[in-house]
Formats: sequence, structure tokens, C-alpha cells
Amino acid sequence: MGMNKNTVLGWATLIMIIMGVTLIALGVYRYADVAGWGFGSVGVGFLANAWVFSSLKGRV
Repeated sequence: MGMNKNTVLGWATLIMIIMGVTLIALGVYRYADVAGWGFGSVGVGFLANAWVFSSLKGRV
């Protein structure tokens, strides 16, 4: 199975979405105090990067 650039970007997008949702969930449920805001903002950053990777998927 050969992986081209679009396949790599697709896998990176999927992994970053999973990590972003996990970090947001940790911030909401596990760390509900001040640390939760940090986890949530980093999770939103992961989702933003995943959005960029997803939009690059046919243009690279």
C-alpha cells in the first residue's frame, strides 16, 4: 500500500481531530477548574490545524 501526500494528510487530519476532541473532553470533564481552559483551548487549536490539513488535501 503506497501512501501519497493526500493519504498522509488524511491520516494526519483524522489523528488531529481525535486528539482535539479528546483534549476538549478532558478540559470539560476531568479538569473542570482553571486547567480545563488550557486543555480546551489547545483542543480547539488541534481542530483548527486539522481543518487546515483537510483543506490542503487535494491541493498539495
